[in-house]
Amino acid sequence: MKQQLNLSDDRERAVVDLWRRGHLSEGSIQLYLQWIRRFRTFCKRNALAEIEELTLAGVSRFSSEYSGPRVKKRRISAGSRAVARNALHAWACALQTLGIALPLWREEQPPPVLPPLLEEYRAYRRAHNGVAETTLRRDLGIAQSFLAFLRGNRRTIERLTIAHVDSFVNGVSATMTKGTVADICSYLRAFLRFLYATGKLPSDLARNVVGPRFRLSERPPRTLPWQDVTRILPAVRRKESPGKRDFAILLLLAAYGMGAAEVLSLRLRDIDWKSGILHIRRPKTNVLIDLPLLPAVAKALTDYLRWERPPVQSIELVFLRNNMPYGPMTSGAIRHRVRYYADLAGLSAKVLGAHIFRHSHASRQVDSGANLKIVSEILGHRSSSSTSVYVRVALKRLRSVGLPVPS
Repeated sequence: MKQQLNLSDDRERAVVDLWRRGHLSEGSIQLYLQWIRRFRTFCKRNALAEIEELTLAGVSRFSSEYSGPRVKKRRISAGSRAVARNALHAWACALQTLGIALPLWREEQPPPVLPPLLEEYRAYRRAHNGVAETTLRRDLGIAQSFLAFLRGNRRTIERLTIAHVDSFVNGVSATMTKGTVADICSYLRAFLRFLYATGKLPSDLARNVVGPRFRLSERPPRTLPWQDVTRILPAVRRKESPGKRDFAILLLLAAYGMGAAEVLSLRLRDIDWKSGILHIRRPKTNVLIDLPLLPAVAKALTDYLRWERPPVQSIELVFLRNNMPYGPMTSGAIRHRVRYYADLAGLSAKVLGAHIFRHSHASRQVDSGANLKIVSEILGHRSSSSTSVYVRVALKRLRSVGLPVPS
């Protein structure tokens, strides 16, 4: 039930209306308004421009200098300062939604400056290999770790031998799985090839890097039987926020085999309602793929956008956090929601997350006899060999089926 708030001006009325449409509770609205009025009074008393002070730095300055009304000359507690920051951030977000220009809440941090060698390596990988940004970050991370290892052993690149490379690989092997060590060896080979190609190493040591033998069949993708997937979807309570959002997300994961990153990067303009097409960009390969907008998916997206999506026009992403301040969701949030609804459905598994829907979708397609190349293109794999692992899952299931043996 809405409380009768004593709103001081049209700006407060407009903001409170946005907050209510964004599912902010009446108690939070009342508490936030108290801090907003204290902030505005503080700015007026100190001759500060209210709009210019609506930044993290300005709000932090206010919360640290403000004295509570009940205890004179005494600073407010750390908990109260956090509430004040949340209230004023919510105020700033609402004002931006109303079209009021505000300074950046938080100053953008410049990207970290890499040493010249790693900057050269990054440029080399981008120019010669066309790797995705996520892969490039992993490449640079392994290169940094390897260089730190060399510094710890007082060894320069010019005096590098395969014995030092083996020592580094043995060190990571002690605490990591075979699959992870195999990946690290692959990234290390790429770095060593760069050093040789640019004349920093006298010989090509990359071909001597021997990682653990690792077969994909040793660890097939974790999947759920499709009947379990169809049990999770009805467990979503769509009449309760954020049920409409969560149902649309899970349906995209299950119906198309999308990953969490692909769902979270979906923008409003990527939904072509007239043509019935979803435009998806795979984050790892940067490949653009068009998928049919299935009727069930279209309805789920329409319900969410119409009735539940926060009233934010400045953010193009489809799926946003349900609470103030509104912003992009994280893959961890999706993993949490998957586990939550699986628990409601009475399902338990060692690993539950967004990718289990992707694996289950792919396995179901292969089990149904879909062309492997088509499945590979839908999943966004560069090579169909990446999809062949799901054939192994299907063969494993076939082994459980008893077949008559001719006498």
